[in-house]
Amino acid sequence: MINTIIKDFPLNVMYWAVKNNGKFEVIDGQQRTISICQFVDGEFAFKGRYFHNLQNDEQEKILDYKLMVYFCSGTDSEKLEWFKTINIAGEKLTDQELRNAVYSGSWVSDAKRYFSKSNCPAYAIGSDYLNGSPIRQDYLETAIKWISKNSIEEYMAKHQHDPNASALWRYFQDVISWIKATFPKKRKFMKGVDWGTLYNEFKDKVYDTKKLEEEIARLILDDDVTNKKGIYPYILTRKEKYLSIRTFSESIKQKIYDSVSFIGNRVSTDGKFSIETHILDYDIEVHDEEVEIFFVQFLRDNRKFENLEELKKQIELDIKEAKKVLKTCKIYK
Repeated sequence: MINTIIKDFPLNVMYWAVKNNGKFEVIDGQQRTISICQFVDGEFAFKGRYFHNLQNDEQEKILDYKLMVYFCSGTDSEKLEWFKTINIAGEKLTDQELRNAVYSGSWVSDAKRYFSKSNCPAYAIGSDYLNGSPIRQDYLETAIKWISKNSIEEYMAKHQHDPNASALWRYFQDVISWIKATFPKKRKFMKGVDWGTLYNEFKDKVYDTKKLEEEIARLILDDDVTNKKGIYPYILTRKEKYLSIRTFSESIKQKIYDSVSFIGNRVSTDGKFSIETHILDYDIEVHDEEVEIFFVQFLRDNRKFENLEELKKQIELDIKEAKKVLKTCKIYK
């Protein structure tokens, strides 16, 4: 970058937000700004020469170099929309980086101290449970989302001029402490769980951690539980949707099963056309899965029965006949 300035080549446009006190918050171009200042201040050399080693005309050329900077001012909502509009080139700013610019102030500055550096306190205690990068503001965004119940911008607007973010930091510590106490055994599946939402709802309940651990261990070994991360919200909410249960496992899909099928109008019941296949000797429920049926032998014509009892008796006879036929079938032998 210093070489670009010395040769008087243009640098990319930088974007600064105008703060209420008349100062600026660098939105895009922070690293370029810092590098220029550090070189002029003598913190590093370029091609073996520090700034003070340059001739006067070389120093003046750098000091007189013109930067292209756009200043953004207006209401919080106007600035946020403005940042979203210009955030289209290079490495895009994250949503939380944009929010930090809009709601800049004492609260954001203090929050960054806890949540926005590679070795920040939040990373030290929460890296086993959170996804993302502190530097790209993922930890800060997650913490605000949890404490605000997903009203991030409203929360930041309310606390923008608070002297510090100690309340957010205490809340985050409480969430992590609750996770460790409720689920003391760490697993890779714990990373990225919506822990704050679970904490908000279940923090006051008392659990037998030993029983929880036993159930978690069983669910992890269950092949039909396809979303292992969902075990934790399931344990607390008892909502099976978190487990993404596979009703037809991969091992089952690879097998061929004996079955008996019916194709035709259900003349003994509702009269509607139907295609039904019943898997023999296995209690398997299949929903929304693709199956392939091999027809081996026609058993009988469709006919109407006087009552359901007669129909059931005939089905039992059909099954017995189907099993005799399938014993001699070579289709999958």
